[in-house]
Amino acid sequence: MEGMKFDNLALRVLPIDPIEENYVRTVSGACFSKVKPTPVKSPKLVASSMDALRLIDIDEEVAKNDRQLAEIFSGNVLLPGMDPAAHCYCGHQFGYFSGQLGDGATMYLGEVINKNNERWELQFKGAGKTPYSRTADGRKVLRSSVREFLCSEAIFYLGIPTTRAGTCVTSDDYVIRDIFYDGNPKRERCTIITRIAQTFIRFGSFEIFKTIDPMTGRMGPSVGRYDILKTLLNYVISTFYPEIEEKHNSKDEDKYAEFFEEIVKRTASLVAQWQCVGWCHGVLNTDNMSIVGVTLDYGPYGFMDRYDPTFICNGSDDSGRYSYKQQPSICKWNCGKLAEALAPLLPIEKSKSILNKFDEEYELVYTNKMRQKFGLIQKQLETDQQLFDTFLNTMKATGADFTNSFRALSKVHLPNTKDFDQSVDLFISTILEQCCDAEEWKFVNRSAIDERTFSLLESLAGTNASILSQFGFSPELLEIERIKKQKAKELETMTNEHKRKDDEKAWRSFLEIYIERLKQESDGDNDQLNAKRIQVMKNNNPRMVLRNYLAQRAIDLAENGDYSEVRNLLEELKHAYEGDDHDTIRVIKTNATTTEAEALLPASDTTQKYATDGCLQPTIYESKAPPNACRIRVT
Repeated sequence: MEGMKFDNLALRVLPIDPIEENYVRTVSGACFSKVKPTPVKSPKLVASSMDALRLIDIDEEVAKNDRQLAEIFSGNVLLPGMDPAAHCYCGHQFGYFSGQLGDGATMYLGEVINKNNERWELQFKGAGKTPYSRTADGRKVLRSSVREFLCSEAIFYLGIPTTRAGTCVTSDDYVIRDIFYDGNPKRERCTIITRIAQTFIRFGSFEIFKTIDPMTGRMGPSVGRYDILKTLLNYVISTFYPEIEEKHNSKDEDKYAEFFEEIVKRTASLVAQWQCVGWCHGVLNTDNMSIVGVTLDYGPYGFMDRYDPTFICNGSDDSGRYSYKQQPSICKWNCGKLAEALAPLLPIEKSKSILNKFDEEYELVYTNKMRQKFGLIQKQLETDQQLFDTFLNTMKATGADFTNSFRALSKVHLPNTKDFDQSVDLFISTILEQCCDAEEWKFVNRSAIDERTFSLLESLAGTNASILSQFGFSPELLEIERIKKQKAKELETMTNEHKRKDDEKAWRSFLEIYIERLKQESDGDNDQLNAKRIQVMKNNNPRMVLRNYLAQRAIDLAENGDYSEVRNLLEELKHAYEGDDHDTIRVIKTNATTTEAEALLPASDTTQKYATDGCLQPTIYESKAPPNACRIRVT
């Protein structure tokens, strides 16, 4: 590994903090502060991604040396050319400007030029304190590191732009964490992951120049330093958008406008791809938005199990700001904040006009992807969106699994093919297995608010809706709870038999519409066309995703010193679209408690906090999530 070629362009071009001491402070007039990783005791390799490590010219022979990987990618040993630094940025968090944030637990290590002449930035996450750590310790723990490591690679293998994760290294050093902020702290192992990307510069990197915010009273640490803003923007364009640099070398405003249009389109395309696989980021603040349009920062993310447009993966997102259905509008809002940050160099009138292209790009990418998921490869009809909406609404009405319901669509053959009738029967039997049973349906539709509190909140909403936010609510969330209460009453007497009949009726109704649309796809050789469309569908509807309960199972084993399931799961995620949908795994009895996800008990039992015995024993990776998985909470 000592032969890795480092060329740390960012540190040569962008201003560096002149203060070398590592203590928490406001850093003005700089984009980076030099730091050193804090060593850890007895580093151990949890897992590595060979595909990611190849980006920085680490071959399989070198990667076999677990001890060497652990020493280097824990931060205990620095390779020649590594020059650690922490990046300064700001951010709008949950809609409010938070002032200086920065790399509080991450650090730039350098930029590797690989044998293909590609530039890849290397970064540690969890390697110790920096000037941006605020009141924290600069460390990450095993559970959160395993989640980020696995999901970085899972999103890549789904074909979605993302940062990568090369290694996950744990240690015998410990920190104290109160996972659910409820006064029950525990000791957890310090763990470091190695992240790889073109760059980790983000929207928030351009907000360090922001003037005082009228709502929060905060401002960027380098307010008014538009000379640095121009340096940073030119660096980003020339390094990561060279075609734009070449096209507009002497016309700055035109160059900045085309760059902004490109990042708006990349962001719109990115979130459209998230929506199509049912993935939620969880913390879409401006400081978590990549300036090159890739998925950045994996915290309380989540893949939907049952389809629910109001799905909130982050247990700390009380208002539902970052729910599944909100993601496109939030990403567009974040692009608007980037436009404001660039306003000293790109007139806001021009950038706001460009911002309107977000919706067009989103609809284009989303609709094209959905047509592939439905196997509509011959024609593009205006009514296709109605078909998509009917499918989604049927999933919602029946509590059907998002990933597996899409995968089941490939069971339906084109009309007038030899196995058409059997394919329809197979689809119905398959899709009904993906619907939740009556008891789970009652549980997920129950309101989390008692009647007295609900009445109080309704009264507040009627007099002053803004007060709701002080209780962690919004008018939208209150309406969702109202609907749940009404739904819960309707479901009181529902049985499994009754629900299954309703589910079958709903899915047969959808199937009639789908078959009529498929008839318009037919041509002279339906059997050949059918084989082609089924392959397209399987290439766009994954057989498996990184469900929370699968990640939690790997975490529980890893916290007991068994890293095999982290590695097994990574191997499975590499083949998200491949296989015969029957790849089995070894079932291991799990612990009775969780450490990453809070598993809420049925409403009838309020005596215990944790109970995940049923939801952490999958029999196949592709199966729908077991009933208890809906009670997992990630903060």
